[in-house]
Amino acid sequence: MDKTYIALVIIVIVAVFIIRSFKQVPQQNAWVVERLGKYHSTLAPGLKLIIPFIDKVAYKHSLKEIPLDVPSQVCITRDNTQLQVDGILYFQVTDPMRASYGSSNYIMAVTQLAQTSLRSVIGKLELDKTFEERDIINAQVVQAIDEAALNWGVKVLRYEIKDLTPPAEILRSMQAQITAEREKRALIAASEGRRQEQINIATGEREAFIARSEGEKQAQINNAQGEAAAIMAVAEATAQAIERVAAAIRQPGGEQAVQLKVAEKAVEAYGKVAADATTTLIVPSNMTEVSALIGSAMKMVQTTQRTV
Repeated sequence: MDKTYIALVIIVIVAVFIIRSFKQVPQQNAWVVERLGKYHSTLAPGLKLIIPFIDKVAYKHSLKEIPLDVPSQVCITRDNTQLQVDGILYFQVTDPMRASYGSSNYIMAVTQLAQTSLRSVIGKLELDKTFEERDIINAQVVQAIDEAALNWGVKVLRYEIKDLTPPAEILRSMQAQITAEREKRALIAASEGRRQEQINIATGEREAFIARSEGEKQAQINNAQGEAAAIMAVAEATAQAIERVAAAIRQPGGEQAVQLKVAEKAVEAYGKVAADATTTLIVPSNMTEVSALIGSAMKMVQTTQRTV
């Protein structure tokens, strides 16, 4: 019985020894092993072997990116304005040994350093700049924390400001300023619209005037060209008529026909004058004067014929 009991005890001890000898480290984790109270090694992910009762897993660290909510705090800007700031910090353990022995609580250390760095950065800026330069604030906070966090085995990846809340009085004044700015922009836009409208009207009137003047100019040109063409046509017709008359006079019996025509015109003229009751007609005393008139006319026709 005693031997059986002793064998069972030995089997249990061996089983416990074997179980405690193997450690299964999860992915993206690192375990720090101490041997007799002193740092010995860092276990990577997978099945690892240690010496039971001599080696001890003292610290377990996750190598994943960790989001850390930084508590809200009041910061004072360069122009002495209180500002409630709330942010979030993202970091990652890069050196498990330093994370275990570099600080008693690296999470608290990173949190406190983030708050002090943020107050320092905000204190260098005026209130308006804090809303405009969030990216610069985030970058400066990360730079300030990352330099100190290296001794703690921690890499600060980024810092993001979640909210910036000024006092109620500042919010009201900012809202009033925004309203005034919007009203100013509306007035400027309305004036620009009226200005553009006047410009468009003036441009339209100018183009219409130019178009009317161009039309009138073209109409005058067309009228002038028409009158010139008519004058040319009349002149050509008159010239052709004169040429035909001159040609007819040169034919045999042409002069006698002209004398007859002149005589007819003279008689017709005397008839028209005599028909007017208000006109006093003086008839030549003899027909020699009429013959002289016809002779003068024939001389003019002959002169014209020779000229043609």
